[in-house]
Amino acid sequence: MGAGRHRRLPAGPRTVMPCRFVPPYLLARVAPSSLVVDEALRAGRTTPVPTRAPALPVPGPAWTVHTAGNTTDLPGRAVRSAGDGASGDAAVDEAADGITAALALFAEVYGRASYDDAGAPVSLTVHYGRDYDNAFWDGTQLVFGDGDGQLFGRFTRPVDVLGHELTHAVTEHSAGLVYRDQPGALNESVSDAFAACLKQRLLGQTADQGDWLIGEGIFLPGVQARALRDMAAPGTAYDDPALGRDPQVGSMADFVVTSEDNGGVHLNSGIPNRAFQLAAVAIGGTTWEGAGRVWYAALTGGAVGADTDFAGFAAATIAAAGSAADAVGTAWETVGVTPSTSAPPPDPGSAAASSRRVAVRRTGGFAGLRTAGELDLDGDDPRGPELAALVDRVDLASVAGGPPQPDRFVYDFDLCGDAATVPEQHLTADLRRIADLLLESPRTDPRGAHWR
Repeated sequence: MGAGRHRRLPAGPRTVMPCRFVPPYLLARVAPSSLVVDEALRAGRTTPVPTRAPALPVPGPAWTVHTAGNTTDLPGRAVRSAGDGASGDAAVDEAADGITAALALFAEVYGRASYDDAGAPVSLTVHYGRDYDNAFWDGTQLVFGDGDGQLFGRFTRPVDVLGHELTHAVTEHSAGLVYRDQPGALNESVSDAFAACLKQRLLGQTADQGDWLIGEGIFLPGVQARALRDMAAPGTAYDDPALGRDPQVGSMADFVVTSEDNGGVHLNSGIPNRAFQLAAVAIGGTTWEGAGRVWYAALTGGAVGADTDFAGFAAATIAAAGSAADAVGTAWETVGVTPSTSAPPPDPGSAAASSRRVAVRRTGGFAGLRTAGELDLDGDDPRGPELAALVDRVDLASVAGGPPQPDRFVYDFDLCGDAATVPEQHLTADLRRIADLLLESPRTDPRGAHWR
């Protein structure tokens, strides 16, 4: 990495858990209810996407949209499949239009047959949970909440949210970037890159015409936000009393070292995001045919693996760029990344708690919000007796863990000194209730969502 300082967030347990579309640092401020449920160069300027043998056809429709009916049961009831007419349900039809366009992008531009390049049918679920402020890929399907109706609207409304989540599936079935630290930030950034390709392709824009906003329209009127992220200017997408200020960084000089959000994957993804935007504009033409082809060739060409960091990915994109190698190299240099760059060392983390303190912190998610709550069982808080009973019967050592999943939430529990990190999909009923009780009146760190 280039020379410079590294901004650090407080360290916590290093166990990595699933993640989601909305970053934990944002959800921590504004969405406590979601805490408990839980993106060829023109004129021959690049090497072509490798030719692949035709995929074998898979029986059944290319995609099916289900409704969870505001429950957390997956996949829910099937309501529309490829070839069906509009359902009249806005979320269902937005998901249907979005997945049709996203699959067409990968098929028509990059020659990829569905997310696995073997024609796998895509399962989508809308109306997930109640007031659920997120969207995610769980390794099996795409899932979208309706938002809380106060800050967030439907997560199916911006088509780039769907493009972002489908790309997580593409990454899982190609480079397999792990969802933590620099590889995880790359995982997030690749999803934003192809989300931008999808949005600009639907709008018929060239790279210099695109607004480079991710999640535009996800916030409701009155919220002081242009979008969730700005690939051209990371850290400027929103500045709102409820949301705080966009904490994403766009240069290695500001790289954030943290144990939260799987090592800051939604914060540091702004660095490769900006490199992609700079490369796209420098190459010219349309993003999906220009920088998009370079990034896709790097992602699927074998040079990028599970633990590839920013430097390794930069080298892979330069190698794939052909005559546009100088433009791509300059883009990475501008954000402080060179092929010889190495990843920063992680904070070691520490945990210290009073014996009667019960606390939970939720990070991760598409918006990257951080929410936390705690309670002293020796105090007079009316929630104390129920929490004490729950703590007595919870055995954190027996709770399942698992590999991280893109844009899913991560919960850090401290139950009277017994600490564990638990992915959202492995929350037990008792842990959900503990989180619900502690986060019902969320306590955000006084330094705000952009705490360094």
